[in-house]
Amino acid sequence: MDPLNDRLARFKQQQEKCQSTLTSIAAKAASSKAAASKSVPASSMANGKSPAAPIKFSNDTERLQHINSVRKAPVGAQMKRVIGLLFQTREAFTPEQINEACYVDINANKSVFDSLRNNPKIRYDGKRFSYKSKHNVKDIEELKVLIRKFPEGIAVMDLKDSYTAVMDDLQVLKAKGVIWLLSNFDSQEDIAYPNDPKAIFKVDDDLKLLFREIELPRDMIDIERDLQKNGMRPATNTAKRRAMAQVDGIPQKPKTKKKKHEISKRTKLTNAHLPELFQHLKPSSS
Repeated sequence: MDPLNDRLARFKQQQEKCQSTLTSIAAKAASSKAAASKSVPASSMANGKSPAAPIKFSNDTERLQHINSVRKAPVGAQMKRVIGLLFQTREAFTPEQINEACYVDINANKSVFDSLRNNPKIRYDGKRFSYKSKHNVKDIEELKVLIRKFPEGIAVMDLKDSYTAVMDDLQVLKAKGVIWLLSNFDSQEDIAYPNDPKAIFKVDDDLKLLFREIELPRDMIDIERDLQKNGMRPATNTAKRRAMAQVDGIPQKPKTKKKKHEISKRTKLTNAHLPELFQHLKPSSS
């Protein structure tokens, strides 16, 4: 019976040893997991960022499908995305940065690369692409200096792409009386003129004569009709006002001609010391 008891004792010892080994392994695993969970928030707090959420396979699939559709789009559509990016940011981008920002891989598409490089709205310095406006102005002071260089006027259409706040700055300059914003009746576009008292405008004599020979309509209805023909909206509506007056029974005032006052001998003369003014007096009727 002694050998059997010895075997049972050795078996119990082996079980106890295995149990202690498993307990130590479990304790080490728990401590390492706790340390890892503590280290992630600490590093994220140090960087000021929260731990990134795990990317779901479905979301990544949609993103990859979008990238694939962008890169398979026509050359014109890809150029539009790049030009829109450069126009909105007004920053210079490398091909790699453009790829990250709008998914257009310029390096992998020679047609898009060459089209952008030769586009008049794009500036390429050999490394980066940037937007090129017609007039290189960046703020309201440079805009004011530019407009003063065009006393004959500069089209607002040519200024719109200068920088993002250019339209607001034009209104500021107009409110301050620095410039004039006038509409062109032919193209229906606004023209910016410098309001400079020193600027001298030369007007041809033929144009002056033509202006003086223009006879304005005597009736307000005709004036309103001419304004509408030239694309302007009259501030009054005389036809409607007259129709309402007739409905209400208000008689219209007849046009009265002003009586021309003539000087006669019976007129009291206050400038008797200037006899040459009264050489053509009409004799008074008795």
